[in-house]
Amino acid sequence: MGLMWVDFSAPNNMETTTVPVQTENNNNELALAESQPPGKRRKKKSIVWEHFTIETVSPGCRRASCKQCKQSFAYSTGSKVAGTSHLKRHIAKGTCPMLLRNQDKNQLTPFSAPSKVGGAGNATDIPKRRYRPWSPNPLFDQDRCRHEIARMIIMHDYPLHIVEHPAFVSFVQNLQPRFDMVSFNTVQGDCVAMYLREKQSIQKILEGIPGRICLTLDLWTSSHTIGYVFVTGHFIDNEWKLHRRILNVVMEPFPDSHNAFSHAVAVCLSDWGLDSKLFTLAYSQSLPENGLEILRALLSVKNPLMLNGQLLVGHCLARTISSVAREALRVCYETVKKVQDSVKYVKTSESHEEKFLELKQQLQVPSMKTLSLDDQSQWNTTYEMLVAASELKEVFSCLDTSDPDYNQAPSMEDWKQVEMLCKYLKLIYDATHILTSSAYPTANTFFHEVWKVQLDLQRSATSEDPLVCTITKPMHEVFDIYWKHCSAILAIAVVVDPRFKMKLVEFSFSKIYGEEAPTHIKIVDEGIHELFHEYVALPLPLTPTYVEEANAAVAEAKPEEPQGENVPFIIVKTPIIVLWV
Repeated sequence: MGLMWVDFSAPNNMETTTVPVQTENNNNELALAESQPPGKRRKKKSIVWEHFTIETVSPGCRRASCKQCKQSFAYSTGSKVAGTSHLKRHIAKGTCPMLLRNQDKNQLTPFSAPSKVGGAGNATDIPKRRYRPWSPNPLFDQDRCRHEIARMIIMHDYPLHIVEHPAFVSFVQNLQPRFDMVSFNTVQGDCVAMYLREKQSIQKILEGIPGRICLTLDLWTSSHTIGYVFVTGHFIDNEWKLHRRILNVVMEPFPDSHNAFSHAVAVCLSDWGLDSKLFTLAYSQSLPENGLEILRALLSVKNPLMLNGQLLVGHCLARTISSVAREALRVCYETVKKVQDSVKYVKTSESHEEKFLELKQQLQVPSMKTLSLDDQSQWNTTYEMLVAASELKEVFSCLDTSDPDYNQAPSMEDWKQVEMLCKYLKLIYDATHILTSSAYPTANTFFHEVWKVQLDLQRSATSEDPLVCTITKPMHEVFDIYWKHCSAILAIAVVVDPRFKMKLVEFSFSKIYGEEAPTHIKIVDEGIHELFHEYVALPLPLTPTYVEEANAAVAEAKPEEPQGENVPFIIVKTPIIVLWV
């Protein structure tokens, strides 16, 4: 065995290093392996070298430089080689700014395989090992893009003709030049296909619900006086999740007719096969007595055993609250107009607003409110404007004396009226905020807010203060109509909530009705028992978890001797009432 000197040649102009290596032949010759010319060195197989070059920084130190962004990375120092993993990450993960900018949208990765066919039919060398990392640019999919355009139109109520708008077409082509813009007819077909798929999905859910469904109705009227009734279903699925889905939009050529709503309900029940599952009906529009009777008759036919068609909610709480607020604003119209003009004077001029803020700072008014113009179609914005202006009334008074052009300043009596108006608008403003804070408000939450508003307005309407009485009496007259029609149903809903049962109803009715409270409490009690006995009689499919509880509850029930809040309840997957917020 002998020694052989082997030369580990460095690329380019690096110096040759020789080390002695023991050999197995018995000759004692020393062979010197000369370095090979650069062109004959073994070819680097890693594909990263298509994007990097090796630069010598100093003797024994080499760095890899990106051909695109010229950023350098460690490669070798002395006998230590850093490898290529970090170089691959620079290219593959899209951290190279120049490569990412120049990369074609349709390329899989910067490491896509080169073409096999070269000039004159020669095949290029294909590396044996591939590094195929995640690409920052996904594959282009024409069908997926069509789906997203249809989804966008449906979600945001965009017109179907948006696909023909020149600006939109140009925008899409710049985002993805390979996308073939769809036509009006194509996107219309895509929207219909998406609707049919969603309908099948909801149909399967509705077929499996063990309880009943509540319907709410809303009417939209076009500029051509054609009505569209939106029928929304509210139900609880097998997983105890509350759903709210628009089931039908029924065109009604004569929306003012008495049977417009009843026709829409009949279409919905027939379309979805829900004739035996209807529980309650609620509508947001004011109906004539004939139309109301037709709806009540329909509910009695589809649901004959449930309170004889009384589960028909004919008043929308949101519309009622809006009407109450508008009555209060109507009573104080002159004063509200002065405040609106004052706010407009400040907010429509930069110099006026700067002067106003300067006075506020000089007077050291602690209010953090900011003045804003109201939208007269939204009463809550008017309320917020009045609250802000009321807290800054000293600034308005000072502006009246310092600015000769400002002559709309409200008097002290006006500000007193504004404060009183805001006090009672706050009642319904807070109630609205609480009821709308949840995406799916349930009926048991309504009673807590409604009875407090009714009690406060009822007491204030009989106040000895003429200003209070003037403001609140019209408000109470409007709200009292809603209370008389819906208080029993709201009370039934809150009694089903095991946290309150009959105690809350007894307490609130005693405050509102006084000596007549027992009569109204009895109506609620009888309604609860009637609903309970109906559920006992119906073969509702309960999950195994609740079978024993349900059987025990039925065994203990004594219909001939109602015991108030001691009546057992079966857990049923049906929302007791659905009301409009």
